[in-house]
Amino acid sequence: MRRALSMLALAALAAAGLATAGVLTSGTANAKPKAKVVHVTVVMREFTFALSKRSVATGTTVVFKVVNRGKITHDFKIAGKKTKNLNPGKSTTLTVKFAKKGRYAYRCTIPGHAAAGMKGVFSVGVAAVKPTPTPTTTTTATTTTPPPTTTVPVGSAQTTVTVGMFEYRFDLTQSTMPSGHVTFVIVNKGQQVHNFSITGVKVGKLLSPGQSETWTVALPPGSYNYQCDVPFHAGYGMVGSFTVTS
Repeated sequence: MRRALSMLALAALAAAGLATAGVLTSGTANAKPKAKVVHVTVVMREFTFALSKRSVATGTTVVFKVVNRGKITHDFKIAGKKTKNLNPGKSTTLTVKFAKKGRYAYRCTIPGHAAAGMKGVFSVGVAAVKPTPTPTTTTTATTTTPPPTTTVPVGSAQTTVTVGMFEYRFDLTQSTMPSGHVTFVIVNKGQQVHNFSITGVKVGKLLSPGQSETWTVALPPGSYNYQCDVPFHAGYGMVGSFTVTS
């Protein structure tokens, strides 16, 4: 009798051991591997991107650390996701999971920047694409013609003009003013870096969003042109003129 009870106990223990082993094996088999995360640094300048890594495996989650080391505003867009506009010296992160194999185009969406070279291809599960060398562009210095020499003296008027800068336009509180000393109060109300320059008279500082500057110039009678000197901004509408009367 005792022998029979011992055999039954051993059988029960063996069965319990097999069940435990089955649970452990099943749990191990069903455990999902952790998603792979890769960090990629993206450095932006005029007008290039430099990525610390240009390819990853399929299924990888990439955390892009995007840094603007240029002098004007840039952004970074890839796989339908985009950073905010980054002013000079600013940085942010953009997280993208690449579930499908392929090549993903990236670019700066600020008007004119991609065409100037701020674009490329990020590879997922395929060989990295060799970056296309950014074409060397020759920057031609713009020759500004000073206001025509006149024997008419500068008037005695004291005028203040407020200049609002937006994407992509200027708002001046007045476009006609009497000859004399004109004080320009320039405020960047846009989301990108801008400046205000009067051709042949004064080159304004580059101003980040929310910044302002004030300067005064003596203007004889005549017509004066102004523009934003940031590349491509004048071409998108940041130009104009005002008249100084006698």
